Amino acid sequence: MTPFARNVYKTVLSIPIGEVRSYKWVAKKAGSPRAYRAVGTILKKNPWPLIIPCHRVVKSDNDRGGYIFGAKTKKLLLESEREISRCIANKE
Repeated sequence: MTPFARNVYKTVLSIPIGEVRSYKWVAKKAGSPRAYRAVGTILKKNPWPLIIPCHRVVKSDNDRGGYIFGAKTKKLLLESEREISRCIANKE
């Protein structure tokens, strides 16, 4: 794994539950602001999609984009996380 890929995975791990960030945002935080297409390629090959939440990364126009387990699953995960996040916020 390249150092950039490692940085991409670490960056994606920092995205809070129930929130999304763009490929461009991930590229910038990972140290290569113009490598947003490379971010997509790296996340497409994510060997730990249940641990590294690549479903939280979307296109800059907020289109969900692709996901290893399909677009419907990505939508379901994002909606579920938003609901969980709301429930957690209401308990405080």
